Amino acid sequence: MTEPYRIEEVEEKVILVGVSVQEGDDTEDSLTELGELVQTAGAEVVGITVQNREGIHPGTYVGTGKLQEIRQMLVELEATGIVCDDELSPAQLRNMERELDCKVMDRTLIILDIFAARASTSEGKIQVELAQLRYRLSRLTGLGISLSRLGGGIGTRGPGEKKLEMDRRLIKTRLSQLKRELSEVRQHREVTRGQRSRNRVKVAAIVGYTNAGKSTLLNRLTNANVLEEDKLFATLDPTTRNLKLDSGQEILLTDTVGFIRKLPHHLIEAFRSTLEEAKYADLIIHVVDASNPQWQKQMYIVYETLQNLGISGKKIITIFNKQDKVLENEEFRDFHADKVLKISAVLGNGLDELKSVLEMILREDKQFLEGIFSYEQGGQISTIRKYGELLEEEFRENGVYIKAFVPVELYHNLEEKMEAEVYND
Repeated sequence: MTEPYRIEEVEEKVILVGVSVQEGDDTEDSLTELGELVQTAGAEVVGITVQNREGIHPGTYVGTGKLQEIRQMLVELEATGIVCDDELSPAQLRNMERELDCKVMDRTLIILDIFAARASTSEGKIQVELAQLRYRLSRLTGLGISLSRLGGGIGTRGPGEKKLEMDRRLIKTRLSQLKRELSEVRQHREVTRGQRSRNRVKVAAIVGYTNAGKSTLLNRLTNANVLEEDKLFATLDPTTRNLKLDSGQEILLTDTVGFIRKLPHHLIEAFRSTLEEAKYADLIIHVVDASNPQWQKQMYIVYETLQNLGISGKKIITIFNKQDKVLENEEFRDFHADKVLKISAVLGNGLDELKSVLEMILREDKQFLEGIFSYEQGGQISTIRKYGELLEEEFRENGVYIKAFVPVELYHNLEEKMEAEVYND
């Protein structure tokens, strides 16, 4: 009997290439992160090389001498391709492929590939394909022979990679279709936001650098069952869950896609509706990986991304997560935050304090109400339970005595329906 063929995906071996334009920049850290991205995408890093230059070469990214060095490294390390730490122009891509005769990729392509593998909802798939096609449209003249290559590996996965030989006309047609579909998704998202606003339920957006522990935090607080992995971009699609606090107050927590260095503008544009969940949230929960030596740089990148999205003027709770991995009593500060906490989402340490802070912030937007509702007006207490915080309830001869915090917009209406006499302690 003939044995069936087995098709195995060959793991790609790549060399990371970076350019340092000034002494003391973060090129080394950026390449370390690029290595993690490459591993997440399923390839093996077999070498790293950095060139110190006054600027990136407009034609070949690195200089002629470095190209010869890379060509030698490809042979010695048996690498199948290279990954550059910056987004390559069509000319750079074409010239490097011609000079090195190997697969040439850039940071943007790696991130797009990871997003393609991780997208699970229809919105996520639309956004990924939109970003992929925009990336490819600007590089049709530079991709050269790679458009006719139908092999597997990084850059060939996902809904936007089904047919690499698509011409510009087909890509533009597909882009128009995807934009219409995404517009419908945005309209649906706006309807959902409107419903939340009418229900007067506050929303907190969980933001942070990728792999900071956002999904772990959401799971521990709400039992959301969101995927948790010690990988970059382990979760891509946003998840919203309701958190009921000890006082009975409720708040919606929305997990957003993680930020990263040099987040491709194709992704920012395609995922704008998802990233803007933070823009329409009432407060921001900023999760920081306290165990990462680059936590300060990562915080800067998060705030820079929020600023680029036009998100400002919101209350911020900064959470220095993964305290179980912090070896020293390091001092953690965030001058942008209204409140700073130290927690370990994995162990559950500090979560009670976080809930208390959320209680306090929610209460700031409410007004204290005390008095008696007649039994005919007893239905108003249901309104208080739904939208406010009922502290005390006592049935008396002339009605129901309550103490509560209620939304400012409901306060006067509720006060008018109370009995004239108000009891104070």
